[in-house]
Amino acid sequence: MKQFFKMMFASALGAVVAFGLIVVLTTLVFAGIIATMSNKPAYFPKENTVFKLSLNGAVHENLEANPFSELFGGNELGISLKDIVRAIRIAKTNDNIKGVYLEAGAMFAAGTPVIDVIRSELAALKEQGKFVVAYADNYTQGAYYLCSVANKVFMNPAGMALVTGRSAQYEFYKGLGEKIGLEFMIFKVGTHKGAVEPYMLNKLSEENRNQITSYQTEIWNAVTKNIAAARNISPETINEYANKGYFLSSKSQAVEMGIVDELRYKSDVEDYIKRLAEQTGERLHTVSLSKMNSIKESAGINKNKIAILYAEGEISTKVVSSIPQSGGINEDILDAIIKLKNDNMVKAVVMRVNSRGGSAYISEQIWHEIEELKKEKPVVVSMSDIAASGGYYISCGASKIFAEPTTLTGSIGVFAMIPNFAGLYRKLDMTTDVVKTNRFSDLGDASRPWREDEKALFQALVEDGYDLFLTRCAEGRKMSKEAIDAIAQGRVWTGSQALENGLIDALGGLDDAVAAAAELADLSEGDYDISYSSGAKDFLLDFIEKQIGNIKASVVESIIGEEEYKILNNAHRLKAQSGLMARLPFEIDAAL
Repeated sequence: MKQFFKMMFASALGAVVAFGLIVVLTTLVFAGIIATMSNKPAYFPKENTVFKLSLNGAVHENLEANPFSELFGGNELGISLKDIVRAIRIAKTNDNIKGVYLEAGAMFAAGTPVIDVIRSELAALKEQGKFVVAYADNYTQGAYYLCSVANKVFMNPAGMALVTGRSAQYEFYKGLGEKIGLEFMIFKVGTHKGAVEPYMLNKLSEENRNQITSYQTEIWNAVTKNIAAARNISPETINEYANKGYFLSSKSQAVEMGIVDELRYKSDVEDYIKRLAEQTGERLHTVSLSKMNSIKESAGINKNKIAILYAEGEISTKVVSSIPQSGGINEDILDAIIKLKNDNMVKAVVMRVNSRGGSAYISEQIWHEIEELKKEKPVVVSMSDIAASGGYYISCGASKIFAEPTTLTGSIGVFAMIPNFAGLYRKLDMTTDVVKTNRFSDLGDASRPWREDEKALFQALVEDGYDLFLTRCAEGRKMSKEAIDAIAQGRVWTGSQALENGLIDALGGLDDAVAAAAELADLSEGDYDISYSSGAKDFLLDFIEKQIGNIKASVVESIIGEEEYKILNNAHRLKAQSGLMARLPFEIDAAL
């Protein structure tokens, strides 16, 4: 039987490798197509066209376009906020676009600040006299929040509007560790630093519970206020709908309480939109997001540029992982920053940050390069959903910092976490022996209990890291270290709270940050163009690596199961952590 499983695994591995090679070869064959597709002719919409925005998948700040998406029916990696904003702005000014049709699907991984950006753009389009109509078979809460800005919100008669309120569930591994003899060696600074609590407690600490309750409540209040204003109902009505479970029990209540306008089937909604757009054809004529973004605008002729640098994802070193992670910020961004510093056409940089943090070491390297960049030109930070812990570290030195009211930021704290297997060794009656030349030669040995002087060394290392973090924040915000420490300790703040305590300069979005960068660079409107940078690799190479990584991940998940894969993935991320960490918990709830 053992030999059978070895052969089966070897066959599966061979299939994965072969399939990976097919992906690589196929990608190379299609490489020539990429140039053709990237230079495709401009699209000109017909009269009375409707822009159809399908809300499916994750919303990323700056998702690189997949040149194969049109061949295979869409970008499976998600949708780009940058593309959505550009498309809505084109629809607002293009006379041939009569309105926007929001088809809500399984939209996820979009936090309140990102949704607020899209809602704001749609509201501006409505002010130009164009319509926005929304439909869904079932509304997720995030999709509903976005669609609530529409002139008309329709739902399938058999559907649901899952307006439930916010919640966040956390898994704790302390008991599991004790059962198998695994001890998590925790070293941290910050009474509110919740990232390590799943490994040292069996439930949330009161400090952590209070901070989560604080920002969850503030975000939900902002969401209900915005929905209420758009739907002409009260926040109390929305909370009643959620608290009484009407999202499951009564379709008519959704209409009676003003959550949606009418219950209609999709075909009826599309007939309604067709009449609004004054279309005479048999079927509703729409244009997709990708087509909207192929509408050519007048090319920039300015030599002056304001560069938008995207910093999105977990901050970590570049490692070859058997469990692939999506996106992230690593050493590649350092080269991008240096390139922007040396580009004489770039007069200012706006760094768009959407990160819960990660490696304190990489955060420090990014902070340093931002400081060097700032010597040459202004640097303004625009915070998206999250810019906390390491995400705040890389932001704190900016010339000016903007955040959305519901952005999660702060979490100024540091920790180190090291697994110790001495208990497991005892359970298995395993022993080890060591020969060493100095007292700390075997520091970190996971097979034996740690001595107090070893623990003291690591705690001192963490405290030094925290002191450096405080120093960077104090210098950047022009505050004393004592003042920073008073609002630090790992505490998470919303953007509105961060403005009050001095961690940011103003509330606003990406456009506000660009305007501030232009002002700092003494550039008037019309004197500059926008360029974009992310520090990412060439698309073709990145595409190949992602496809092979996705294949590997799918095989592992299909063999061991979804829940087991999740546990394995978290364990792998814990193993991958090296040095000090400045980050939020893995699964902190930032989305609706």
